[in-house]
Amino acid sequence: MEQSTQSVSDNAEKSRFEIHDDGELAGFAEYHRSGNEIAFIHTEIDPRFEGRGLGGRLARAVLDTARDQGLAVLPYCPFIRAWITKHPEYADLVPTTHRARFGL
Repeated sequence: MEQSTQSVSDNAEKSRFEIHDDGELAGFAEYHRSGNEIAFIHTEIDPRFEGRGLGGRLARAVLDTARDQGLAVLPYCPFIRAWITKHPEYADLVPTTHRARFGL
């Protein structure tokens, strides 16, 4: 089975992180940045690419980027919120004052 090449990049013009699979846009996570906070609004994976773990790879990449940039994460997006719940090592990115609001 051939391995596809996946990459995640920040498309700042569109305020979203995009994941590409073999050069084709497979999904994105929209965000809103304000000061030292990044709010994730909506995540979408193209149905043609579902079931390949791309959503999880995208979530990990955007949260790692937020950590690297010292940003506080506000997971309004249900997918990102659920992913953080399943991966509690990322919960510290959400400010303690906001965790109850997001059920974390």
